[in-house]
Amino acid sequence: MDRLLTVQEVAERLGTGVRFPRRLIEERRITFVKVGRHVRIPESAVNAFVDAHTVPPVTLRSAA
Repeated sequence: MDRLLTVQEVAERLGTGVRFPRRLIEERRITFVKVGRHVRIPESAVNAFVDAHTVPPVTLRSAA
């Protein structure tokens, strides 16, 4: 089973403030779990979010 992360832990992993993961939750752009009044985000959901938004580097074609 995935480890459930707090909003603060997700923010630290993403290198953002807590407002960003809270906005992702509010806009339903990331999977989350409600535990009473607390919100937790599965580790796999954070990894999937990063994978889905990773932009590959540009490869330059040679002039030859």
